Amino acid sequence: MADSTSHSPSHPRRGLMLILSSPSGAGKTTIARKLLAEDANLRMSVSVTTRPMRPGEVDGYDYHFTDLPRFREMVDADAFLEWAEVFGNCYGTPRAQIREGLESGHDFLFDVDWQGAQQLSQRAGADVVSVFLLPPSIAELEARLRSRGTDSDEVIAGRMDRARAEISHWDGYDYVVVNHQIDGCFERVRTILEAERLRRARQTGLVDFVRELTR
Repeated sequence: MADSTSHSPSHPRRGLMLILSSPSGAGKTTIARKLLAEDANLRMSVSVTTRPMRPGEVDGYDYHFTDLPRFREMVDADAFLEWAEVFGNCYGTPRAQIREGLESGHDFLFDVDWQGAQQLSQRAGADVVSVFLLPPSIAELEARLRSRGTDSDEVIAGRMDRARAEISHWDGYDYVVVNHQIDGCFERVRTILEAERLRRARQTGLVDFVRELTR
């Protein structure tokens, strides 16, 4: 159950954008799910995509589904904080939705690669908190990928090449956490989130709150 006491300050707060990045197999998806399950004020950023809807997906919840002409119109209108084409499909983060949520004090979680993280940091730097998750070793990362039992040796080799490329961008992040063990890694990421929420610049109602205390 989420601990709401630390997420409900007595004065207004501006939300933040928490970016989680990691090579495949380093635990990003597991950490993201645990954060969303245990934190009532954290919500997943819902991207706009041109990818066809898959069975069980819900428009507006999993993605905002659209066609390529409409997506291009949104790009031309600068409606995205970041966007990219992946395997022939386009994905973008809608600017207006995030801006409205941040102003209301909501926090957003972004599961993006280093390029997406770079775009978000360039366009919304003051609101961004970026965390990169590292595996304890390359051998351990490969072992985790093989333990899934879903990929061929060729696919795993490709994933390992991409992992090394992604890891090379570790120094572009605010925080770096080595995922030795999932629970410990989760606690470190959660501590980062809590500390960033308390930054003075994000506590927009703090001036009035302190003024009341000093009357």
